[in-house]
Amino acid sequence: MKHGRLLLHLGAVVLGMFAFGFAMVPLYDVICDITGLNGRSSTVTEQAKVVNEVVDANRVITVEFTTTVNGGSDWTFASEQRQVEVHPGELTLVYFNARNLQSRDVVGQAVPSVSPAAGAKYLRKTECFCFEQQQFEADEEKRMPVRFVIDPDLPEHIDRLTLAYTFFDATNLASLGAAR
Repeated sequence: MKHGRLLLHLGAVVLGMFAFGFAMVPLYDVICDITGLNGRSSTVTEQAKVVNEVVDANRVITVEFTTTVNGGSDWTFASEQRQVEVHPGELTLVYFNARNLQSRDVVGQAVPSVSPAAGAKYLRKTECFCFEQQQFEADEEKRMPVRFVIDPDLPEHIDRLTLAYTFFDATNLASLGAAR
């Protein structure tokens, strides 16, 4: 009898773990939408649409860029500018440079995030190297664009946004996708 209760409890724990793991994907999507993590501050359709906003020339927003290379990856990765000052509604183009320092071909992927979280949904990227994996030959360097606009509805108390990218080696992920 004692072992039967233990098996019942262990079975409930296994089912609970399975349900939690199954629920993680939609939960992660919701968290990313709310916080702007992973560049998902709004739907892809909203981000990719051409923005025809009226430029607010009376307001200036500072957009800072930070870059990180995931540990153990042999890359250089940096923005060409530390920051830009833009008017809400103004389409802005900036560039990032990445270089594969390895002697083999690899695939790179950048994961974006925007902070503060309250301003993330107002930064709309219309073009970004982070939308797709990037193929790099051995010792190849690429200049990669990001085109964005700040929505004029950005709350008045926000005058600075940080667009951060973490670049990592996605060669194994790319080969898994190709195998399907």
